[in-house]
Amino acid sequence: MTCQVDAVFFADCAARSFFDQVANKWSVMILTLLTEKPTRFNEIRRRLEGITHKALTQALRRLERNGLIARKVLDTSPVAVEYSITELGRTLQVPFGAVYEWSIKHLHEIEQAQAAYDERYEA
Repeated sequence: MTCQVDAVFFADCAARSFFDQVANKWSVMILTLLTEKPTRFNEIRRRLEGITHKALTQALRRLERNGLIARKVLDTSPVAVEYSITELGRTLQVPFGAVYEWSIKHLHEIEQAQAAYDERYEA
């Protein structure tokens, strides 16, 4: 029996790489935050409750590497860094917005499913 595998599931697929690097909670939140205005590192960190310095640094680097945000060193004392969303990054507003709207619309159903699952598997 031969198993047909869609190319998107291959480890070296560009789409899979994108999902690994960008489609995670911190990246989505960072991109959403940056749609408002360019923002400094520490302000991003303050606004994203629960993110560590390391996780924010890693997420910002991934987003910059993928061309979704731009990093600008500000000539201030002390030196500060500001991040802004690129035009490519802005193209994600519609799909991310759709996922957000879906989650709000179906939140009650999701919570019901979680409660049912937890009830079935609690010891």
